[in-house]
Amino acid sequence: MAFSEDKTGSLNTLDPKQYEGLSEEQYRKKMQRRKEVQAQRLDARSQQKGLIIVHTGNGKGKTTAALGMVLRSLGHGHKVAIIQFIKGGWEPAEKSVFALWPDQIQFHAMGEGFTWETQDRARDILKAKEAWVKALEYIQDPDYQLVLLDEINIALKLEYLQLDEILAGISQKPENAHVILTGRGAPAALIEAADLVTEMMLVKHPFREQGVKAQAGIEF
Repeated sequence: MAFSEDKTGSLNTLDPKQYEGLSEEQYRKKMQRRKEVQAQRLDARSQQKGLIIVHTGNGKGKTTAALGMVLRSLGHGHKVAIIQFIKGGWEPAEKSVFALWPDQIQFHAMGEGFTWETQDRARDILKAKEAWVKALEYIQDPDYQLVLLDEINIALKLEYLQLDEILAGISQKPENAHVILTGRGAPAALIEAADLVTEMMLVKHPFREQGVKAQAGIEF
């Protein structure tokens, strides 16, 4: 199997035909060289810092990916705070799971549902602002290594919150703390300020193509 690096330094598989005709010894030497190069790259990257991470795009998986990072942090014994903007009108299954780590995690579902459900813009704005006040407490708290602001990008897109205020707030995090902001439609200025940005691209979705409703364990 052949490999190359993308712009992030990750290894990507390529057409295995590239190595056709190589002897076992030639292949071993190429892989040994690959290992040496990778080791040099890792040695050259010794900096450590807290990251601003954005998960955006129309595809499914933004919150799910962020929750994977939450689990990793919990596994390392870190303290984590999750503040859910918008999605708060129902009890998410994740909240039940995270109850297993009562001393490490704080979970606040502070929205009251999607905009078409609440149908009260003034109250939606109020709840978003309340959620941001709570979020800022954890962002500024040095005891918390990870803060997840779930669906905050939606609140920004709908202008429930002011972008300048959010950017100023996340800049106050401790040096080694991480903040994740999820939701489609992340504004350009937030993407510019972030250290790591992932855009989820929608290719197919069973709700749209097949009329399959949201299912436990998949959507909630």
